[in-house]
Amino acid sequence: QVQLVESGGGLVQPGGSLRLSCAVSGSIFSINDMGWYRQAPGKQRELVASITRGGSTNDADFVKGRFTISRDNAKNIVYLQMNSLKPEDTAVYYCNAEVRELGLRRQNYWGQGTQVTVSS
Repeated sequence: QVQLVESGGGLVQPGGSLRLSCAVSGSIFSINDMGWYRQAPGKQRELVASITRGGSTNDADFVKGRFTISRDNAKNIVYLQMNSLKPEDTAVYYCNAEVRELGLRRQNYWGQGTQVTVSS
């Protein structure tokens, strides 16, 4: 089965940087869109950034100029480079991928999330 594993979260001071990684494993035929979402306590999950298989990106307004999403199609990894972090960026960040497994129809899969805490 397909599995998504995030890494790179942690505690960082305001203005600092983190790079999140999400590795997709399993019997993969192809991966279409990939994205990063986040969810803070008391709030609904929201899109941070997404990227197509061809590399076209879509960023939420609140991260433009600070975060950059990228992917390595050969390694099935999506990244989120986060710079100029703010306390309001504190949330659990989730990786999502639209995956077509070998012999199966495509489905969306989610990672378990990685905690990002921005605090002095």
